[in-house]
Amino acid sequence: QVHLVESGGGLVQAGGSLRLSCAASGPSFGNWPMAWFRQAPGKEQEFVSTISWKGGYIYYADSVKGRFTISRGSAKNTVYLQMNSLKPEDTAVYYCAADPSPSPVQDAPQYQYWGQGTQVTVSS
Repeated sequence: QVHLVESGGGLVQAGGSLRLSCAASGPSFGNWPMAWFRQAPGKEQEFVSTISWKGGYIYYADSVKGRFTISRGSAKNTVYLQMNSLKPEDTAVYYCAADPSPSPVQDAPQYQYWGQGTQVTVSS
């Protein structure tokens, strides 16, 4: 079993920054890619970013490219999402995901394990 726990969400003004963290634990967790998705009220879940095990492959949604940065901690079981220049349309619940697949993908159903989510609210 694998557990993912997100933290770092909160309320911030437009133009501000937040850093989300996601820690993976469990004996099954291995050299897995990890990803961030988000879901705003009344909207479908949206891919945000994904990163490979060693960080060599990184993908971003066009809506966050240039503003968000994904990275992994030195222990590799933690993934971060640095969010700068936040906009009100970034308001959503942000979810961390992981899967025992060889490559990072942008398709949510591909990911087997999910965190509980952390709320990010950007005020105008």
